[in-house]
Amino acid sequence: MFDPEFPERAVVAAGAPWFMTLFGRDSLLTSWMALLVDPDLALGVVQTLARFQGDKVDPDTEEQPGRILHEMRFGTAASLSLSGGHVYYGTADATPLFVMLLGELRRWGLAAEEVDRLLPHVDRALGWIEDFGDADGDGFVEYEKVSRLGLRNQGWKDSWDGVRAADGRLGKGPIALCEVQGYTYAAYVARAHFAHEAGDNEVATTYRSKAAALKEAFNRDFWLDDRQWFSMALDGDKRPLDALTSNMGHCLWTGIVDRDKADAVARHLLSPAMFNGWGIRTLATTMAGYNPISYHNGSVWPHDTAIVSAGLMRYGFVEEAQRVVLGLLDAAMAVGGRLPELFGGLDRSELPVPLGYPASCSPQAWAAASPLLLMRLLLRFDPWLPHGKLWLDPVVPAAIGRLRVGHVPLGGGRLVVDVDGDDVSVEGLPPGIELVREPRQPLSAEASEGG
Repeated sequence: MFDPEFPERAVVAAGAPWFMTLFGRDSLLTSWMALLVDPDLALGVVQTLARFQGDKVDPDTEEQPGRILHEMRFGTAASLSLSGGHVYYGTADATPLFVMLLGELRRWGLAAEEVDRLLPHVDRALGWIEDFGDADGDGFVEYEKVSRLGLRNQGWKDSWDGVRAADGRLGKGPIALCEVQGYTYAAYVARAHFAHEAGDNEVATTYRSKAAALKEAFNRDFWLDDRQWFSMALDGDKRPLDALTSNMGHCLWTGIVDRDKADAVARHLLSPAMFNGWGIRTLATTMAGYNPISYHNGSVWPHDTAIVSAGLMRYGFVEEAQRVVLGLLDAAMAVGGRLPELFGGLDRSELPVPLGYPASCSPQAWAAASPLLLMRLLLRFDPWLPHGKLWLDPVVPAAIGRLRVGHVPLGGGRLVVDVDGDDVSVEGLPPGIELVREPRQPLSAEASEGG
């Protein structure tokens, strides 16, 4: 989709046929996944979302100053235009994801001047996190429906029954989702990096401190020591919604998980209750309310599985990540090469193909982009151009063999990465960029603390 007022800006619709419009969360995650092939898409997404960033309090639309929209609703021209539409803002995660993506664009060295122009929007987004997202001042970002017609649940599992406890109890707000705390942590880290590169040590220290405090509180309050996993959320009484879900895999992706808890998290994510051979179930089979053909309570979502895989790889669980990647690629091959929005959670041993979910979108934006994220994590491709480095340490499974990836945009040029066993070659590396043949330090806040 193209904004008629800014025709050079492309954004992505969430999916066909049900969601042919701009969604904040979907567009941000999709364009993040697509950086390896088209970083200009991410720039168009953040520019467009910044243009519609909230600037007033409106209970009907749940707009609040600094908040990033959830969905733009249009008439019959929804697939053609971004003008004249109604905007709904009821989501807890799009705002920190907006900051995260801008930080990632900085690391890719893309359109530095354009990214700089958006920094006031970053600070407005962080203002929303502290003034509205954390309304009770406990340090966690929560949501609660305000509009009569709004969403009861305002994370990516936004169905009415998608947020629950292990015994099936549904969460009552305000609800603090575990992955939203991870996104917020990563947003603080990104803002600290922006400040550090601008020489603003005071702001850098402020946001490093915010990130460290949130990480400490998260690992204290969300961790279930008796079960060795993170609760899906805290409810309005600060009680854990203790269901075993895929959400905590997003926390690995953002780096908020303490190292001493990561082994247990990875073990649960790859357990038979969670991994069905094709992907990671949204809800474990051992939980009350598990239903393999539900929307968010036991189904498998490709984008969710891809993010979990990226989290596993970030913490060094290479074999586990490879296992999940190969499962999801097998699922894609079994359905003709196009991953749907979601599919059923029945085990691979029970059914030789992924169980179809009739109402799922196909194509669907973040499902379509998921293999691109899988490719990036197998390459362990991590640029940080302002620091003059590209981390590249491929771990391509033997089942794939040789992997050649061409036309990767970086630093104004195009890279070709060729991996054949232990042999790795890179062509087109921009001048002045050091190739680092090891994985990047996974906990970037800790790395930045050390300079």
